[in-house]
Amino acid sequence: MGISRDSRHKHRKTGGRRNIHQKKRKYEMGRPVALCKVGLRRVHPVRCRGGNMKYRAMRLDHGNFAWASENCAKKVRILDVVYNATSNELVRTKTLVKNAIVQIDAQQFKQYYLKRYGVDLGKKSKDKDKKKEDEEPAKKSRRMIKKQKVRLAKSKIDPLVEEEFQSGRLLACVASRPGQCGRCDGYVLEGDELQFYKRKLEKKKKN
Repeated sequence: MGISRDSRHKHRKTGGRRNIHQKKRKYEMGRPVALCKVGLRRVHPVRCRGGNMKYRAMRLDHGNFAWASENCAKKVRILDVVYNATSNELVRTKTLVKNAIVQIDAQQFKQYYLKRYGVDLGKKSKDKDKKKEDEEPAKKSRRMIKKQKVRLAKSKIDPLVEEEFQSGRLLACVASRPGQCGRCDGYVLEGDELQFYKRKLEKKKKN
């Protein structure tokens, strides 16, 4: 019969049946859900009403994710879907939808931080200091070292995010709609939002 978004088939508020007095209309048409999964990129173009186009992502493995506190965005690999408020079924099947919590590869952000501040976030603090002493005099000019120190003094990184860098995976939230625009873009979780989802994931592990 096809998917229709009309309300003629529904009961009245009082519970009574309605008589259907007209057929389905083209403008009430719906389409099957995309259920975009994590995998090698596959996007289908769909012609819509008015000649507009939608891009139905069936599989995606990369996306642009923003690190808001650092004011930078990078194209990174999506590794896994770890939480979805709607249903655990969407986590089990690794379905990418808006507001899904995913794990992304931290390498691009790690390189950005190293270049900007001269600090390797993947290393523990003792290792950081050792490596700094070994590498800095050989590689960087005094002007660059001074610049990085000034930047580092002003910057403030969330301890939870710093902890995540050691595992090489960051928690992020999907902000785009992969089934509509064919992209999986979002932002890195920080602060209270990150704490909230960390608690949710720990609770899920215990159960």
